[in-house]
Amino acid sequence: MTNRRSFLVTTAGLSCGWHLSRHVSAALQELPAPVRLGLLADVHHDIMHDGLERIRQFVEAMRVFQPHAVLQLGDFAYPKQQNLPAIELFNHSHTCALHVIGNHDTDSGHTKQQCLDMWGMPARYYQRDMQGISLLVLDGNDRGSPTHRGGYPAYIGPEQSQWLEACLSSQPGPFLIVSHQPLAGAAAIDNAGAIQKLLTRFRDKIILAINGHSHLDSLVQIGGVSYLHINSAAYYWVGDAHKHESYTSSIHAAHPWISRTCPYASALFAQMTLDPASSSIILQGRQSQWVGATPGELGLQPPAGLSLEQEIAPRISDRRLRG
Repeated sequence: MTNRRSFLVTTAGLSCGWHLSRHVSAALQELPAPVRLGLLADVHHDIMHDGLERIRQFVEAMRVFQPHAVLQLGDFAYPKQQNLPAIELFNHSHTCALHVIGNHDTDSGHTKQQCLDMWGMPARYYQRDMQGISLLVLDGNDRGSPTHRGGYPAYIGPEQSQWLEACLSSQPGPFLIVSHQPLAGAAAIDNAGAIQKLLTRFRDKIILAINGHSHLDSLVQIGGVSYLHINSAAYYWVGDAHKHESYTSSIHAAHPWISRTCPYASALFAQMTLDPASSSIILQGRQSQWVGATPGELGLQPPAGLSLEQEIAPRISDRRLRG
């Protein structure tokens, strides 16, 4: 039987203490009406046995929320025929269903071009204008980083950086910067410092930067720009050193990578509202529970600067950023 341990939330209501610059606040006030976005990250359909159900939970919630767009922030589902039910469930959930390529989406020999073709992306990085804002969607999987530390690429290369600068410098915005890999905070891209300097130059136009990848519940502010980490829909990765079984043996036999994770009992995702009336960004998150042993019970030592009670948790916190 599944053993679900509740995670106790140490704060109640909307997280506070985060403020937008007066320029970003003014940009929000210029929006003709509230803008609503649905955010889903790191489903890992090819690891989890219940990825389709987690996408379905998101889709059902979006029917109620009625956003202007839905975004999946990468590490979604391999671009292959067997995954069409998951891909089409997301794509058909909204007339504006947007994708970001994650580092795991090209595992097992899959390619970025296959992601573009099967998911229906216009390009690996692109701009989408809607409801008075511009989304700049990045591809953090560029190769050629001079400081590559091994493993998966995590880099915004020169061509893409120049495109990003051209968009920011030639257009009025306001902008939302969207990526899989973080541009700041834990697990940030190799050239995070350079990208942060670029974004800080145009901070008066940037409402927020949003990412997945880290499987953390986190928000950091650097140089006048807010960087929001959207937690995984599925789990926190604990690796080979903490392998264990959270589900039945038959599930683990069919899906062996789950044993390296601490799964969330239900899907995590977020509803974001950019509200001109209050000049604020309102994030409505989700609370779940661990399935089986928690990272702390397994003896996991969190990376420096992270906490098992805060960032590493089965939740996406409610937040309000205001001017």
